[in-house]
Amino acid sequence: MKEKRFLFILLAVMTVLVLAACGGGGNEPAPAVEPAAGNNAASEPTAVPESQPVADAGSKYQIPAVVDGKYNVAFVYVGPHDDGGWSQAHDVGRIYVQENVADVHTAYVENVSEGADAEQVIRSLARKGFDVIFTTSFGFMDASEIVAEEFPDVDIIHISGFKSNEANFGNLMGAMENIKYLAGILAGSRAMVDGNPKLGYIATFPIPEELRLGNAFALGAQKTCPECTIDVRWIFTWHDPILEKEAAASLFGSGAQVVMTGADTPAPAEAAPPGKWGITYDYIGNCTLDACLTSMYWNWGPVYARIVEDSRAGTWVGGWEYFDGDTGALGLLGFMEGEELRPGAADLPAEDLQLIRDLIAQMLAGEFTRFDVFKGPITDNQGNLVLPDGVSLEQEDLDGFAQFGSNCKTCMYWWNENITAELPSLE
Repeated sequence: MKEKRFLFILLAVMTVLVLAACGGGGNEPAPAVEPAAGNNAASEPTAVPESQPVADAGSKYQIPAVVDGKYNVAFVYVGPHDDGGWSQAHDVGRIYVQENVADVHTAYVENVSEGADAEQVIRSLARKGFDVIFTTSFGFMDASEIVAEEFPDVDIIHISGFKSNEANFGNLMGAMENIKYLAGILAGSRAMVDGNPKLGYIATFPIPEELRLGNAFALGAQKTCPECTIDVRWIFTWHDPILEKEAAASLFGSGAQVVMTGADTPAPAEAAPPGKWGITYDYIGNCTLDACLTSMYWNWGPVYARIVEDSRAGTWVGGWEYFDGDTGALGLLGFMEGEELRPGAADLPAEDLQLIRDLIAQMLAGEFTRFDVFKGPITDNQGNLVLPDGVSLEQEDLDGFAQFGSNCKTCMYWWNENITAELPSLE
């Protein structure tokens, strides 16, 4: 199953790589439950009796019904809505829309396999009468494109892809590399205080996003721990708690002091031996153990609410939206307004903590962006100069592999000089 998903992603990327990937694994499909707005955006959704999902004939998925008189918005998840990671972060965003946009009804279908199943589910939602459909995994891209052409009055927004028809189908992603960079600064500081300059990175698939985020983490670590090195483990899945924990244990066993993940679960913190640390990803609520140094999380709600409002007003046009830190849609747990430092961060040098806070303030003000994260001088782990002093990567470089047909100039098929791993095979 993992191999099938991996091949699908590689084939999709080889088409035209302009934007990066994100998304999740492939658990067995389960019925979708129609949720209601809760009192808290992170609360567990409850069922709404008036709109129980109805199974389409011949489908293994249950497709929720629309509500008359409402603007109906559907979300398609690749994992469980409460996976503690990527899909749950999107579901928190869905609940935000439900609670903050007037006369809107939201629903979701979870555990949707990428490929033909995704096309079936998206088409069924469009037939049911949903006005907007958010498809939240890279592998849903082609299915989203196909259905959008069949239903020109339905707005379909695909998360993390690179395709658009510049009408009712577009894609959406954010500069999580900003937050990975900050997490690298934090991890480097922790490693220096602990006297162990070894870090680890759990990577999912060999796509530009995973190299981009790993390199951002590595560049951040250099700021506070110039002697730190970073090892990598590939797991070829977005969501597999067992594989993620095994990869984390392997990195810790090889000497890593702090392990950061590109996947869904709290595995790095769960696998951390006493005195070592994990950094979790995607969902603000998955950093509960003391061994969790921080979480790099998404705050999709305000972005989703804006798009839904624009769709209802008839002003949304599908394109290529890549938001940055000034949207407030990206966060580093313990450092955003109203948050307390995690136990593993509280005793770090004040100047390192202030560096992170200052950069967050600059990001929120639009004064520090993804192009500042990837500004030279940058040298790869083969001793080659990637970027000279003061020169930044361009968006196509952040998103592209020349090997897959991108028009990028510098591209993203390189590891920063402090990463000890070899480049992944693209075959």
